[in-house]
Amino acid sequence: MATVAALWRRARDYMKTKEFREYLTSVHFWGPVANWGLPLAAFKDMRAPPDIISGRMTTALIFYSMAFMRFAYRVQPRNLLLLACHTTNVMAQSVQAGRFVIHHYGGTATTTAATTTTNDPTMVHTSDRVCASDFEDDNSC
Repeated sequence: MATVAALWRRARDYMKTKEFREYLTSVHFWGPVANWGLPLAAFKDMRAPPDIISGRMTTALIFYSMAFMRFAYRVQPRNLLLLACHTTNVMAQSVQAGRFVIHHYGGTATTTAATTTTNDPTMVHTSDRVCASDFEDDNSC
C-alpha cells in the first residue's frame, strides 16, 4: 500500500510540472486525442450489420494507421499515445475487414421473405428479402 501511495504522489507531482503542462498544450497530446475517434467509431460499428462496412475505406484506414504507427514510433520524441491509438485502430479495422470478407465472400445467403415469417418489429421487409436493421432510413436491404 505504501508503494501505491508513493506512486500516486510521484504522478501528482509530475502533473504539477511545467513539462506536463506543455505536453497537454502540444500537438503530441491533442493529435492522438483527436485520432481516437477512428478506433472508437470502429468499435461502435462492430454492433452494426456487416453490410454497411465499406471494404475500400476499411482497407484505407488499416494502411493509414500502419503508416502513422511507424511515424509515431520514429518521430523524436516518440509519441506513444499516437502509437497506441493507431495500433488500436489497426486491430479494430482488421476485425471490421474480417466481418466484411465473411459477409460478402463467406457464402452466407440472404434469407428470402418466402421462406421466413417473423413478427419482429426490427425486421424490415423488402420485395424479395428480409433484413435486420436498426436504422430507420436504411435502404441497403
